[in-house]
Amino acid sequence: MPSVSEAQYRAEIARFCHLTYEKGYVASTDGNVSARLPDGHIMCTPTISNKGFVKPEDMVIIDMKAQKIKGERKASSEIAMHLLIYEMRPDIHAVVHAHPPCATAYAAAGIPLNKALISEVVLALGCIPLAEYGTPGTPELSDQLRPFVKNFDALLMANHGVVTYGANLEDAFNRMDTVEHFAKISIYTKILGRERLLSSEDVEKLWVQRQKYYGLEGSDAQPKDPMCPVTDGVSETISLTRSELIDLIERVVSNLK
Repeated sequence: MPSVSEAQYRAEIARFCHLTYEKGYVASTDGNVSARLPDGHIMCTPTISNKGFVKPEDMVIIDMKAQKIKGERKASSEIAMHLLIYEMRPDIHAVVHAHPPCATAYAAAGIPLNKALISEVVLALGCIPLAEYGTPGTPELSDQLRPFVKNFDALLMANHGVVTYGANLEDAFNRMDTVEHFAKISIYTKILGRERLLSSEDVEKLWVQRQKYYGLEGSDAQPKDPMCPVTDGVSETISLTRSELIDLIERVVSNLK
């Protein structure tokens, strides 16, 4: 199988940048995308670049210490986050960071997307935890992500956005797409006033399927966090009929007399 050329990597990163912008997952100069090259170097988007208009020739190549190897511009200011993921996950070859509106709303609210609501999300991602806030472009952010990178493939970053990663650019982008889709569904369940979570038994079965799907059986098996995704939880929203609400109010008033 022929190796992928540098030009192909440049074109692919630009393509997924444009797609991320077209989907509304970034605005202005938000976000960044990178890929691990066959020689171990990292190709990434330049800093202060609109992902809807970035061109293949704009990409920057750096080493694992963030030293520039090739390119006219500076690497993304948040490249340390990418390098942390590449360092901790040899299986990862692409990283996408974006600010999709619904998922970022969860991040800004400090709410993880960690409930077992949708079977496909459990299969694709397991769950999406929330990393506490760290100043973008500083070691603070990497320090907050570090505890989660090894066991999760998508993370919410408090008051910031989302980072996803995978075996290739398409895989990393698809995970970003899944996170935002799940966030929308989660919001809709809030509007409907009810969340019906999968049982722990359902999730265990899905986890077995997930290991088979990603070839993580045997010694490569990925352990499941016993608390993530959350199963059989009680919805934060309690639904009452009008008569039940009146009865509840009358009892409270009666007890106050």
